[in-house]
Amino acid sequence: MQLKIMPKKKRLSAGRVPLILFLCQMISALEVPLDPKLLEDLLQPPTITQQSPKDYIIDPRENIVIQCEAKGKPPPSFSWTRNGTHFDIDKDPLVTMKPGSGTLIINIMSEGKAETYEGVYQCTARNERGAAISNNIVVRPSRSPLWTKEKLEPIILRNGQSLVLPCRPPVGLPPPIIFWMDNSFQRLPQSERVSQGLNGDLYFSNVLPEDTREDYICYARFNHTQTIQQKQPISVKVISVDELNDTIAANLSDTEFYSAKSSRERPPTFLTPEGNASNKEELRGNVLSLECIAEGLPTPIIYWIKEDGILPINRTFYKNFKKTLQIIHVSEADSGNYQCIAKNALGAIHHTISVTVKAAPYWIMAPQNLVLSPGEDGTLICRANGKPKPRISWLTNGVPVEIAPDDPSRKIDGDTIIFSNVQERSSAVYQCNASNEYGYLLANAFVNVLAEPPRILTPTHTLYQVIANRPALLDCAFFGSPLPTIEWFKGAKGSALHEDIYVLHENGTLEIPVAQKDSTGTYTCVARNKLGMAKNEVHLEIKDPTRIIKQPEYAVVQRGNTVSFECEVKHDHTLIPTVIWLKDNSELPSDERFTIDKDHLVIADVSDDDSGTYTCVANTTLDNVSASAVLSVVAPTPTPAPVYDVPNPPFDLELTNPLDKSVQLSWTPGDDNNSPITKFIIEYEDTMHEAGLWHHHAEVSGTQTTAQLKLSPYVNYSFRVMAENSIGRSLPSEASEQYLTKAAEPDKNPTAVEGLGSEPDNLVITWKPLNGFESNGPGLQYKVSWRQKDGDDEWTSVVVANVSKYIVSGTPTFVPYLIKVQALNDVGFAPEPAVVMGHSGEDLPMVAPGNVRVTVVNSTLAEVHWDPVPLKSIRGHLQGYRIYYWKAQSPSKRNRRHIEKKILTFQGSKTHGMLPGLEPFSHYTLNVRVVNGKGEGPASADQVFNTPEGVPSAPSSLKIVNPTLDSLTLEWDPPSHPNGILTEYTLKYQPINSTHELGPLVDLKIPANKTRWTLKNLNFSTRYKFYFYAQTSAGSGSQITEEAVTTVDEGKMAGIPPPDVGAGKAMASRQVDIATQGWFIGLMCAVALLILILLIVCFIRRNKGGKYPVKEKEDARADPEIQPMKEDDGTFGEYSDAEDHKPLKKGSRTPSDRTVKKEDSDDSLVDYGEGVNGQFNEDGSFIGQYSGKKEKEPAEGNESSEAPSPVNAMNSFV
Repeated sequence: MQLKIMPKKKRLSAGRVPLILFLCQMISALEVPLDPKLLEDLLQPPTITQQSPKDYIIDPRENIVIQCEAKGKPPPSFSWTRNGTHFDIDKDPLVTMKPGSGTLIINIMSEGKAETYEGVYQCTARNERGAAISNNIVVRPSRSPLWTKEKLEPIILRNGQSLVLPCRPPVGLPPPIIFWMDNSFQRLPQSERVSQGLNGDLYFSNVLPEDTREDYICYARFNHTQTIQQKQPISVKVISVDELNDTIAANLSDTEFYSAKSSRERPPTFLTPEGNASNKEELRGNVLSLECIAEGLPTPIIYWIKEDGILPINRTFYKNFKKTLQIIHVSEADSGNYQCIAKNALGAIHHTISVTVKAAPYWIMAPQNLVLSPGEDGTLICRANGKPKPRISWLTNGVPVEIAPDDPSRKIDGDTIIFSNVQERSSAVYQCNASNEYGYLLANAFVNVLAEPPRILTPTHTLYQVIANRPALLDCAFFGSPLPTIEWFKGAKGSALHEDIYVLHENGTLEIPVAQKDSTGTYTCVARNKLGMAKNEVHLEIKDPTRIIKQPEYAVVQRGNTVSFECEVKHDHTLIPTVIWLKDNSELPSDERFTIDKDHLVIADVSDDDSGTYTCVANTTLDNVSASAVLSVVAPTPTPAPVYDVPNPPFDLELTNPLDKSVQLSWTPGDDNNSPITKFIIEYEDTMHEAGLWHHHAEVSGTQTTAQLKLSPYVNYSFRVMAENSIGRSLPSEASEQYLTKAAEPDKNPTAVEGLGSEPDNLVITWKPLNGFESNGPGLQYKVSWRQKDGDDEWTSVVVANVSKYIVSGTPTFVPYLIKVQALNDVGFAPEPAVVMGHSGEDLPMVAPGNVRVTVVNSTLAEVHWDPVPLKSIRGHLQGYRIYYWKAQSPSKRNRRHIEKKILTFQGSKTHGMLPGLEPFSHYTLNVRVVNGKGEGPASADQVFNTPEGVPSAPSSLKIVNPTLDSLTLEWDPPSHPNGILTEYTLKYQPINSTHELGPLVDLKIPANKTRWTLKNLNFSTRYKFYFYAQTSAGSGSQITEEAVTTVDEGKMAGIPPPDVGAGKAMASRQVDIATQGWFIGLMCAVALLILILLIVCFIRRNKGGKYPVKEKEDARADPEIQPMKEDDGTFGEYSDAEDHKPLKKGSRTPSDRTVKKEDSDDSLVDYGEGVNGQFNEDGSFIGQYSGKKEKEPAEGNESSEAPSPVNAMNSFV
């Protein structure tokens, strides 16, 4: 029987996409541009552009068309071979060649048979420059033979037995598509029990009585000839044990009768493939299809695994109820052993399929056309791969290169042909053939030796117009052999343009990155090679950019008024702009209220719909600009109107037409209070589960007074209604009567299902329970199911109460599990839940990172590398790696039990990290540990490293002692952090005169083992500033500064009592000079006058009955400013210059004589104490506290009975 299939309509493309061949400048693949003028006299070898497929299956009912198209100059001629010999088409009246082409048309529709023209065809396109050949085109007519007639006996078998219905279709070309149908052309249903194999047979794992039928028909569809062939129907009858006993009891012995019982349950066995192992071979790039079909009772389920590997995720598909495993785009990496496992309740079996992936040749580098000039060199490279490795052979002009005419410029080296010093006679077409036992590749590549002077293909005097400050691109398309060099010139006598301002592209284009007005002019492109020169002029004009000088502005307009937007455009006078207006990025509404008058958009009688964004767009042929403004429409000033309010609540709620899942609610609206009701809002209360909580249920139009409400099972409903108008929402109505719906099974399952272990041997399954409203009935419970993801175990299930957690104990550590949680109640189960993946509990990692390496980057930075820990040994979710590192203790600290260890954690799977903040010249130890969700694994072996020397810190202290007339002695403590071996100290010092000017700087080197140094031959009564720092081999450290004054000649101090000098301090002697200055005496007088005024004010206020608050504090404690000051606290005499604004360190806070210097004097009392928050009122009275802040420091040396401070001097003056 044959069925004719109507052909589908073929879609035609809208048009051919034009192929634009860009001017490639690479010599190794220079393509001759298909410019008509250029091709008039430019020779080019043939190139095959179109051909029929290698395996060409034809329809024997239609004419045979074998394609062969080629290009070249001169146009090539065509010839054919058939089965390796010349095919003379002139001798066969049925064969014609398409004019201007090599395509063969064989007319078999009028007479002849397709089988007559079966064979291997090859086309050759030839001109004077060479010959290109096509692939070997194997032409075969499609075949759709009929089934051989056979007598098929009815099949009778017992319930539960296995069955295979053979198809064995006739061998067709191409192979047919097989499917099983009945007499009514309806496909037979298939399942895990009944399925069709890859060979077309129909397999029954076990038969059931419903499998009985007389029309099991196998069909073969031959797509090429659009026919369907059918096999004779097969009759199958499945009988039960009782029917079998009734039929054969009289003819069977007792033993035979017993054996006729119904098939019992049995473990699986494979119907296909046979045995325990088989082999499969597939080609690279194809679809790998592996099949396992098993019989058994109950019906077996098939699983697939790959031994020593995993199945590729994105390329693996299961077909035929997982009986067929398909892997698309197979590669050599997919080779290996695949195992299918058939399993039912009575057992499991497996079959191993050893897969080998072979490969037909495929290109790594196909040869490319080569255009050379005489005397040049070049190469053709042909590289292919495959399995087995393909053999490379070369042909020239269709002839094997071994027997082709010799060419002295050609040398063949395996997959490469090397050309040197080519001549015009070297032009030819070369063919590379890569073949192995699974196929071949054939590529044509010509070598065209041309001697062509340069030609410029860009039209002459092309005009380019560009907006100022934008890039300009000037084209110069060219061709020549040898490859021409390109130069650009500006103006008639300009010099060549260089790439410091311009960009010269390989295709000849000149780019001006930022075109300016002075870029306007004529540019000349010159192409040169050894055969000549060509040039072309183009012109560039730079235009002013278009600008919007008056932009539309934001407007707020009352409804019904008129609004105007302005948009004034300035543009280049040679360009004509067009201005359009848009509303919300779309065209303006087609409305006569919108008018455009020159630079204005006017909108009359504005309405609410006119609100939006209005955009003015100015376009020229070269650029465009835009500006936008927002229009907001508001209501006009309201006129007196009735008072509006929210509606009154509805009333008289009534429930009617009660059903299982719906009810009708009706109500009477309240007064709308002068604003029409727009909608009603219906809310419900579930008095059974959430009493007192109201939920939104529905909304209906303001014109409705009834609503049909959909309800959920097992809810005790009460309803209320609210009305809404433009003013707002009414109060709720009174609640309706209650309505209890019937119970039903849950219609949803719990969400947020997770599986996480709290211990290494458990799995904690949690979920978000359903609320009472979602339970749909009483007795809410959950069925919790789990199984290992990668195992063959069946689901383990347990039903728990309405809780949110279940703990599975005795699980292996950190194993993926598939989990599902299904809701159920007294009525039934919810739908099948989704399966989620979780993991059993984590345990501490077992293995430490290996191969730990440390690279010291610098004195404070090191880089650590380690090998990752295998995932199986992590036993949990990898959190990262943690580095413990610590510095070796110095001998003085080794008795401490605690070693300070530092920790750095690197997230994820990083295998390296940086250790910053190390101390220079130190000995460090570290180890690395892997971290999972449970904690840390064991530590790696300790790694020891040393940091190089760094620069030292500043010396710990610097003191000036034993000042004399011409010498000062310095004492210091070494740096607290030497960061290496100290090599020396550097001392720099310079004098400071009375005007704060710095004198010459003296630089002095001091050995590293010294802690004391005396400077001699200094000037007497002179202040010096010192800069002191230490050095290591790495450089100089931070400096410490100090100041001191040499003593005054005693002869000049006659009659002046010497100040009290504390031990360990340098002395200065400038107090006498300052105290005798006129300005200082005047300052003290002014201060005394101010204090006198202050005392008078206090006396007056005290007589008025008020108690002066400052006096209270004086009574409570003596004013520290008039107490004898400790030597270390007298800080008001500090000196600082513009170069050092930092406070001096301890031991260097005051000069040795603690004398107030000129520069520290001021007319403010604040400067005479530490932190005196003194202020003056507008009447000049002093209102601040007298006391100053003091630091409690141990006094160094002898204490003075009274510090010579200006405050004391002031008090004595008063």
